[in-house]
Amino acid sequence: MTNVESWILSYLLNSLWQVPLLLAAGWMAARLLRRAGALAEHRVWVCVLVLQSLLPACSTLSWQWLRNLIARLAGSRGVADASVTVVMGSGTGLGGHNFSAMLLTVAAAAYVLVSAYFAARFLWSWFRLLSIRRAAVPVELTGEAALVWQRCSQRFRIEDASIAASSQVFGPVTMGLSRRLVLLPAKMLAGLPESDLYTVIAHEFAHIRRNDFLINLLYEVLSLPVSYHPLFWFTRERIMETREMVCDQMAAEFAGPNEYARSLLRLASLLLEGMPVRVPHAIGIFDANALERRLMKLTEKRNEIRGARRLAIVATCALLGAGICGSALALSMHVSAVSTANDSHPSAPGRINVSPGVMAGNKLSGPAPQYPEDAKKARIQGKVVLNAVIGKDGAIEQLNVLSGPKELQQSSLDAVRQWTYKPYLLNGEPVEVETTINVIYTLAK
Repeated sequence: MTNVESWILSYLLNSLWQVPLLLAAGWMAARLLRRAGALAEHRVWVCVLVLQSLLPACSTLSWQWLRNLIARLAGSRGVADASVTVVMGSGTGLGGHNFSAMLLTVAAAAYVLVSAYFAARFLWSWFRLLSIRRAAVPVELTGEAALVWQRCSQRFRIEDASIAASSQVFGPVTMGLSRRLVLLPAKMLAGLPESDLYTVIAHEFAHIRRNDFLINLLYEVLSLPVSYHPLFWFTRERIMETREMVCDQMAAEFAGPNEYARSLLRLASLLLEGMPVRVPHAIGIFDANALERRLMKLTEKRNEIRGARRLAIVATCALLGAGICGSALALSMHVSAVSTANDSHPSAPGRINVSPGVMAGNKLSGPAPQYPEDAKKARIQGKVVLNAVIGKDGAIEQLNVLSGPKELQQSSLDAVRQWTYKPYLLNGEPVEVETTINVIYTLAK
């Protein structure tokens, strides 16, 4: 198994349990912030989506460099002219389970194929959206419709938007990056009273004001690695729902919440009956299937949270998020890559090869290597690479130098021989482990 396959499987393994964990934390945070308004709730779900996509990737990284940096900063107080750093490496292993290389390769290939399917569907939807835009017929507004458009343009301070009609859409949608377009169903303008037309245009202008089309595309791209996860779909639905509520509030500021809610209900009865699947990637007034909650949010009496209570709720949500992320990183799982050399030259019976990063966390005790005085005077520095065999009891059984300056090798050997490790378990049984240890000697400039 290659390092790429190892990374893919580690991402998949961590995303399987981190996505529901983050979803539960996001749901609790959203409940706490519900009275703070739709915007606060929306931001919570956006953070959940970003973390669900990125946290599994962060879990595959080695944080040994951070530990080394902290150790170096702490050690620099005592020794100003020289330092010794132990780096166990960046690879990690999946302890406790041992699957065949073929099975892991098949799992990685299946995940790649599923992700490729979602990527292909995203591209197909994008090209379909471009096709709908090219086929749209520009609309010249007159009379009341022109006045409504001008009024919304002034209130939302948007001058570069245009409007068109299409028989391929069944509800108002917004699209476009640099050339923003409000797309209405054919014949819709002729049958709407001024109040309902204002609701439609004001809502779409709110989407344009927030750059929702561009932001939604970024979310779609970011979501591709975890689109396979059913619980991730719930997060996306919550983002769509809260995004529509935010735009409702922005549009209702000018028409009044009660009048806007009545108009929204009339539009829903007119447009939603028998409406097929929405236009992909476009942003529309009825994207989320949460009309009832949107109406309730508009008409309910708002009691804004202020002062110390608001600060306490935000701090609680921040602590909850930090705790969940820290726990996810601490409990991250890894699939280690087995090199070709190890496959062709297997280790002794009962011994497995484990990436150095795993053993870094298993070290229990042992002195740090000391910088030899003669080497410091001669300004000799560099990295000593050791190959170690750790027994079932956690003691160093064999230790050999693979490379490094001769003047620094003995210091490394003397220190590492005294190290003890927590026994490495495979299927519940302790096994011998072969790993590498890098001891870096550095002189101040």
